[in-house]
Amino acid sequence: MTQGTDRTPRFNHVAMSMPADSLGEEGRTDIIRFYGDVFGWNELDMLTEDRHRLVLQAYDYEQFVFLIAEDDPMSCPRLDHFGMSVGSLDELLAFEQKVKDYAAEDDRVDLIERQVEDHDGFLDLHSFYVRYLLPMMIEVQYFDWKQR
Repeated sequence: MTQGTDRTPRFNHVAMSMPADSLGEEGRTDIIRFYGDVFGWNELDMLTEDRHRLVLQAYDYEQFVFLIAEDDPMSCPRLDHFGMSVGSLDELLAFEQKVKDYAAEDDRVDLIERQVEDHDGFLDLHSFYVRYLLPMMIEVQYFDWKQR
């Protein structure tokens, strides 16, 4: 670490380009509602520019999803994603249930339901994937560490 820092570096945002129409009033409303209702993310409205930019704060000002309009927007395979970890299995299950509830009302939700990977008895990695209107999925993970 360099002089004057009191923490290690960390990832703080992901940026994705989208068609301008997706960042118009209706598109922004849908994006804000889903990610707010499911994950508790908030629009940083002072940064919003109609049909140009939307920034979603993910729990604190140093964590955010930056969406920007481009004429040639991002496209990627279904499983391209960014990850978010949670502190408990209950939290992961609660997020997954909110996604399922939302999907029951909106067929634009793309969900890959929870799976558990057993890593030689020292870690059970619980995760599910979700995408809603953004180019990339989110993988939500819970690291269930076993005896060390």
